[in-house]
Amino acid sequence: MHTAPSSREPILTLPGALSAYILLLAVIHLRMLLPPEYDNWATEAFGFIPQRYGDTLLDTPFAGGEGAKIWSFVSYSLLHANFSHIAFNVLWLLPFGSAVARRFGPARFFMFMAVTAVAGAFAHLFTHPHDVAPMVGASAAVSGAMAAAIRFAFVQGGFLSFRLGDDADEAARVPAQPLSEALRDPRVLAFLAVWFGINIVFGVGSIAVGTEGASVAWQAHIGGFFAGLLLFSLFDPVPQDNAGATR
Repeated sequence: MHTAPSSREPILTLPGALSAYILLLAVIHLRMLLPPEYDNWATEAFGFIPQRYGDTLLDTPFAGGEGAKIWSFVSYSLLHANFSHIAFNVLWLLPFGSAVARRFGPARFFMFMAVTAVAGAFAHLFTHPHDVAPMVGASAAVSGAMAAAIRFAFVQGGFLSFRLGDDADEAARVPAQPLSEALRDPRVLAFLAVWFGINIVFGVGSIAVGTEGASVAWQAHIGGFFAGLLLFSLFDPVPQDNAGATR
């Protein structure tokens, strides 16, 4: 008697939406192969520059013109300063982005990443209103994915409690904790303490590329993180009334 092959997907495989997102980041990063003048133009045209929205008249307008005031709220998150920058963001995306992509599905996942990137840009604009250095990096969106993931990661059967061979889709669709309950969970609080500590002390993540070197735009991470934490329910497709049936 032959046994039908299992349809269970190992938890360590990547969902298609996340693979496509990482591929997009990698393809865009090939701009580094362009001559420096073209790479610099692309960074200025698509990076997020707070001074675009200032009242000071500049002798030389920024590349991208008026359109960049709109698209750069998202496009900056698709650019990276160097290989180590993009590699670091992808490494964080593998566990957390994978869980969120499985739960949300492709359309919701891409929209969620865009919204958290916008939130990160607003946080950077609020804290650095006169900066002329382009901010680039997916870290605000990655931070949003991490925040969304902790809403269901610590639930029994969630991806932080997986065992080798567990079904990835089932682990990603366990009932989410209400925000008020999550913020009382010691494991969530410990995660938040470590995450905020790392960002404030070491400033890991998005990079603002300027003429005097690179600095970390950690406020953008916090903006993306809070957006992911607070807006999770708006994107979550798992009905809370019958979520247990999906386990």
